[in-house]
Amino acid sequence: MDEKQLIQACIAENKNAQKALYERFSAKMYFVCLRYARHNQEAQDMLQDGFIKVFDNISAFKNNGSFEGWIRRIMVNTSLNYCRKSSFKNEHIGIEDYQDAVVSSKAISNLSEQELLKIIQQLPDGYRMVFNLYVIEGYSHKEIGELLKTTESTSRSQLAKARKWIQKVLTEQNFKNNV
Repeated sequence: MDEKQLIQACIAENKNAQKALYERFSAKMYFVCLRYARHNQEAQDMLQDGFIKVFDNISAFKNNGSFEGWIRRIMVNTSLNYCRKSSFKNEHIGIEDYQDAVVSSKAISNLSEQELLKIIQQLPDGYRMVFNLYVIEGYSHKEIGELLKTTESTSRSQLAKARKWIQKVLTEQNFKNNV
């Protein structure tokens, strides 16, 4: 079944088509959700909520772009809403007190994708959301401000703090690996 047929079958609430759509996109979308989550179960919850929204709104998809991109946007928005509802707060951990860390390219190149994801998941909630939206999803600071109901300058500040935090973690890991 091609994508158009699959979409039409899902609009008709065909359970087999819904299952096929879920199986086709769930792995990719899980990793989208995981970047915003603090742990695997939270990512699973975001994914399930996101697919409920996909199925509830699939008739609104107008073929004006990629279907996968449409699903991804729903997953990002669902993850952000989940974070807001879960009382995520911007955590202030005194990152301003850390001196800028210089991370060698060797430290980064030695990281697996899993290790990097683990570091991103450790970011304080506000930093993680902005980092994912800007660096991974490609949103502008203006768009991030609108999505998170904050200002562009707050988005920029959160991104800078996220980068410093990641540099600090990478520096500490590099130090531990060299001892």
